[in-house]
Amino acid sequence: METTDRGTAAPASLEAYVDTTLEAISSACTRCGRCVEVCPVVPYVGLADQNPRDVVAGTIDFALGRAPLREAPAVWIGKCNSCGDCIPACPEGVNPRQLISLSASRMSRERQGTPYAFRKMARAIRIMVGMQLIPDDVARLLRPPKARDADVIFYTGCNPVRTPHVLFNAMTILDELGVDYEVMGGTSACCGVVHSKWEGDLKAGGRITESTLQRFGSFKPEKVLAWCPTCQIHLNETMSGYRKVEFTFEHITQFLLEHEAELAARFNTPVNLNVLVHTHHGMHEAGAAVMRLLRAIPGLNIIDELEEPAYMCGASGSERAPEMKAGARQVTIERAKDGSADALVSLYHACHLQLAGEGRRNGFQVVNFTELIVRALGCEPCEDTVEPYRIIGDWKQMVREAAPMLKANGIDMDPDELAAVLPEVFTSAEFRGGLCRFAPDN
Repeated sequence: METTDRGTAAPASLEAYVDTTLEAISSACTRCGRCVEVCPVVPYVGLADQNPRDVVAGTIDFALGRAPLREAPAVWIGKCNSCGDCIPACPEGVNPRQLISLSASRMSRERQGTPYAFRKMARAIRIMVGMQLIPDDVARLLRPPKARDADVIFYTGCNPVRTPHVLFNAMTILDELGVDYEVMGGTSACCGVVHSKWEGDLKAGGRITESTLQRFGSFKPEKVLAWCPTCQIHLNETMSGYRKVEFTFEHITQFLLEHEAELAARFNTPVNLNVLVHTHHGMHEAGAAVMRLLRAIPGLNIIDELEEPAYMCGASGSERAPEMKAGARQVTIERAKDGSADALVSLYHACHLQLAGEGRRNGFQVVNFTELIVRALGCEPCEDTVEPYRIIGDWKQMVREAAPMLKANGIDMDPDELAAVLPEVFTSAEFRGGLCRFAPDN
């Protein structure tokens, strides 16, 4: 969201917004197929022999209800990892990533999407947070703040609260900068992408998105800073024009870059490490901001940047094209374990979850970029509180270890029932890439 105005004529519903946006895309698009030609996923998902013009034309015709969904457009929609290569390639200024996201909503509705995806996610978040944090810290992340005038809203999103240490580290940085902010996130302030895109329920998705935007507005902030890149793309790109707001919406990495000089002046503690930095192609500006901030840290030596495809690790990112991801991930692992680096630096929450597990199995350390900034500021970083559970490797033992914290947070599920649920909670795509393959010898 680069301006404070998303459009003057707000559509009556999200369904109407989707119709209007798709019609505009259809009118501007010449069906040249350039977006399909440059799509890096195409060779990995069986579309290399397809006519790019036919793929994009079929996508638009389906999205507008003009034709049934054919196989090739369905694959293109379903396997898109949101890398964004298609955006600068379009000669007409169309955003193909937005086209695919809106088409995915229609495809999910037609194919009954991912049933109960939001409900399952909400349960997983509640359990994981309850296992890791004392009630006061849970409240700090998830309790809706009372409305007041605040300069900034730090918007955590939903899934990132599964890795609370990276969020608390980000909050430490904001504290050190003296930012007047409130925290919003968790499932009570969802961006709406799960309902809209993956469940195909535009009515619920629109209601949730609008409610969250209104809650942001109640604080009269100048900026809303997203941590989650999915929320960033959904609210700032896919939903651009859905509702008018009076604040800018940007990723927190851009905000920190705006305060680069102030942060550099406050760095008072050398961080004497040689590091590799994991970034993503799909939100290159976030990775570029992190690289620049890390270069300002005294003592830190960046050996190389390892840019993986998609816009993030996880179910809606790199996992959409697993074969493509596997090759890039293997390069990352080999570089990280070759002994030249002291640590591999992760970018987002899902990246950290995956890479931390890879590091545990392959003998290298993984730290999130926020930890390095906190250390350079002379502060104590928050510890990773999820990885110790994943090391245990036994669901029932995990429940026993977590029992006091779960009880303190009012989660009173039967231990056997909870142990049966944990495989689903701990084995989502955010944990894959070999992260949580619990085996007897773990």
